[in-house]
Amino acid sequence: MLRRNLAACAFAAVAGLMPFWNGTARAQGGQPVELQFWHGLAQPLGGQLEGVVAAFNESQNRYRIVPTYRGSYSETMVAAIAAFRANSAPHLVQMFEVGTGTMMAAGRAVKPTHELLSEAGVNVDFGDYLPAVRGYFQTNDGRQMSMPFNSSTAVMYWNKDAFRRAGLDPEKPPATWKELEETARKLKAGGAACAFTNSWPGWIQVEQMSAIHDQPIASLGNGFGGFNAELRVNNPFMVRHMDNLIAWQKEGLYRYGGRDAAADALFPNGECAIAMLSAGARSRVTREAKFPWGTAMLPYYDDVPGAPRNSIIGGASLWSLNKGPQGGRSAEEWRGLAEFFRFVSQTDVATKWHMDTGYVPLTRAAYEKAKAAGYYKENPGADVPIEQLLRGGEMTENTRGIRLGGYVEIRNIIQEEMEKAFQGQGTGQQAMAAITARGNQVLRNFERQQR
Repeated sequence: MLRRNLAACAFAAVAGLMPFWNGTARAQGGQPVELQFWHGLAQPLGGQLEGVVAAFNESQNRYRIVPTYRGSYSETMVAAIAAFRANSAPHLVQMFEVGTGTMMAAGRAVKPTHELLSEAGVNVDFGDYLPAVRGYFQTNDGRQMSMPFNSSTAVMYWNKDAFRRAGLDPEKPPATWKELEETARKLKAGGAACAFTNSWPGWIQVEQMSAIHDQPIASLGNGFGGFNAELRVNNPFMVRHMDNLIAWQKEGLYRYGGRDAAADALFPNGECAIAMLSAGARSRVTREAKFPWGTAMLPYYDDVPGAPRNSIIGGASLWSLNKGPQGGRSAEEWRGLAEFFRFVSQTDVATKWHMDTGYVPLTRAAYEKAKAAGYYKENPGADVPIEQLLRGGEMTENTRGIRLGGYVEIRNIIQEEMEKAFQGQGTGQQAMAAITARGNQVLRNFERQQR
């Protein structure tokens, strides 16, 4: 069984981590500059994020960041936009990765990270960040628009007890979709109520599958080339994959668990023997699963040339916001945000966040520190997300990520059309065609709003 015995192993090994994390006593006299930070992480991750903020606040006495949970990522995004229009935006907002295109088009609402750091004279070595992480939030010429923070990718978890009951090798998870199909049939025959499922249907079964197989989500390098991109999910690969999911659900091998993170509970509660979830779900699985389990890379079709390649990230980054159309920020407020970005970029902080939560280590230095601490030996599979993100060498325009305005709405469309197909209202071809047509209309509407 995977273990996460941080108290006994990892923290002891990272000897320099705890003194830094605990910080120093706040100096007396003078009120610190208060900076509002809205985030979208529910408990327990929200509490761990607020622990990072508390550590920063205790490490110095000049600034005080006030974190506030504002609901889901989508709800946080809507609230931040409304607050900006009312000239009362928070200083900092946590925005999920699919909101990147929208944020980059937000004009003066956003203070780009590269400007923030440069003006404050604060240096962050983005060259050490994992390419799949930093690239998602950069302009095409490499300027950092937001601060990477909680990045994940999707991985596959499997229940070793369920494998044993089905007569399967509990230490050999399926690597390809053909193997997964065969495994799912044996799991069903062995009494599993649910052979496999996934959370975040659009992210995992469309976006991740497209990247791993070097297939486009949209033209112009998935939107990195600018406006006028068009969706390209209505392609033979995605039609094939969707038809397979429809057939597997009909056969009782696959369970559609609902939108967004609705299916997250189906693995740790023992219902589904295999689940494709965020790497960030690791802390929940560790806490709730009462059976031995493992972590593996997402399956791939071994007859697709060039597959498998790197997966893409999920999670969120931190965006600095102007107060609103009628007012900006003081240099001291911007400096406080820059100092917070410096803090979260430090290896000790990034390493602890990775080990606490299951999110990937953002930098190679954090990865190496966790490795040196013995974390991956103590927690087999915890390095799978990093290996998957680095797989395949150089990223292609199909594996860098997605940069489409209005993509939050497009992802909802993907889920809606997948649901219709699973309910018997269409084929894979019809689902992908509808996603393409409806999604392209969202793109055109978004572009008109920017003119």
